[in-house]
Amino acid sequence: MSQTEFFTEPATILRMPSWLGNHEDRELPLAPGDYKVTPGERWTVTSLKDGSTVYSGIGPVEVLRDARVDGKHCHD
Repeated sequence: MSQTEFFTEPATILRMPSWLGNHEDRELPLAPGDYKVTPGERWTVTSLKDGSTVYSGIGPVEVLRDARVDGKHCHD
């Protein structure tokens, strides 16, 4: 069984700040290009597929392709 059978959609990570200076990652179901990040007093991340807000809060935030899918490991 190949990796493409396991990962039908690109793995996407929403990277958010946390109170202790480290970041917090949350998996998202769509490809990175399917999200819009809007900076401001409250940062928002919106799904371009259905218009839903997946994050609203402190920033900065990033929508990233999960490097682990490419055979690499994320190091914090």
